[in-house]
Amino acid sequence: PRLLSQFFFADERVTRVVAEINGLDAELDPQQYLVLLNQLHVSQAHLLAVLERIMDECIPTQRHSRDYLIKFPEELLVDNLGNHMLFAAECLLAGTFLEVEESDGAQLRPQARNLLCSLELVRTVLREQSLNQPNSYPEPVRAVLIQFDRLFAEFELSYVSSLVAVKSPEEIYRQQEIIVLFCETVERALHLGYLTQEMIDGYEPLLMFTIPRLAIISGLLIYPEGPLSLERSPEEMSRVFSPFYNLLRKIRDLLWVLSAEELCLLERSLCTAE
Repeated sequence: PRLLSQFFFADERVTRVVAEINGLDAELDPQQYLVLLNQLHVSQAHLLAVLERIMDECIPTQRHSRDYLIKFPEELLVDNLGNHMLFAAECLLAGTFLEVEESDGAQLRPQARNLLCSLELVRTVLREQSLNQPNSYPEPVRAVLIQFDRLFAEFELSYVSSLVAVKSPEEIYRQQEIIVLFCETVERALHLGYLTQEMIDGYEPLLMFTIPRLAIISGLLIYPEGPLSLERSPEEMSRVFSPFYNLLRKIRDLLWVLSAEELCLLERSLCTAE
């Protein structure tokens, strides 16, 4: 159950697979080479997972901030992102630019080198610690973990930033505005009886259509200074709504001529229509 013992055996597996790959002629046995590459991927992922748990246990208050993850596209926020970053660093150090432009890769290589050197130091220190005192984390061990955690975070942010367009602080704020709008829309719909708490608690599928529809009306009429404010230019709106700027103006113009009774009837119909 000791994390350092788990790390020792995970590290052994990585070392063994790397040795097998180095001793294999990939041209003579390409199928076995691919099998070993997959084993390396799996064993490295397990090693990083154990290392992550060790850092949570050893340096919980000294972990480098990962707030930048909110800037990443959602499709990148997967469980194996850390292992992908490690593979990217190894490719960069070998001079292979699989996903980034060569100029970006050249700038990232020093960070990749520092990260991989730090990982090797962590592996050495933790192996020694697991053999000597597997129940403690002395200051030298904590220091190398803090350094590795920082270098990993810095490389991850730099690499992803060169790979995709990360969200700007303004776009993140606009998304938060949309979250607030949806929350206020749900609260208003509950108050007016358009929705019930049972529908929300039961994850009623119809809500996937109902809440966005009601949010558009709320954003145009009830909270006109919020994320659907048409006083902004399309470029100033969230990318969720900016493509529909002209359509939103037409919807707002139609809503303005409705009476209170007609608006209520419209909103109720939006809660039932498919």
